[in-house]
Amino acid sequence: MSDDRYRLEMSSPDTLAVSGALNFRTAAQVLAEAGPMLAGGGVRVLDLAGVSGADSAGLACVLSMLARAGAHGPRPRVHGLPGSLRRLAKVSDAEALLA
Repeated sequence: MSDDRYRLEMSSPDTLAVSGALNFRTAAQVLAEAGPMLAGGGVRVLDLAGVSGADSAGLACVLSMLARAGAHGPRPRVHGLPGSLRRLAKVSDAEALLA
């Protein structure tokens, strides 16, 4: 059984850090918990350096977080994109959405 723990934190006033698993089992909860943090419009950086594993649901979660944050202010930049998400974005033709 895989480790499905994750953590969200405002690691600085403008940075939302995501760590742990971003997968089918966690993505909906991560997105729900991130919603209030993104709604304030102050998130300028989405830090994914601590993501230990991700699948296509994780990619959808990241894209949704970027869209939600962008609806309340400038779209955040992505920092520390894990290779697994980069590869999924490439085969999904979604790389430009993460730039």
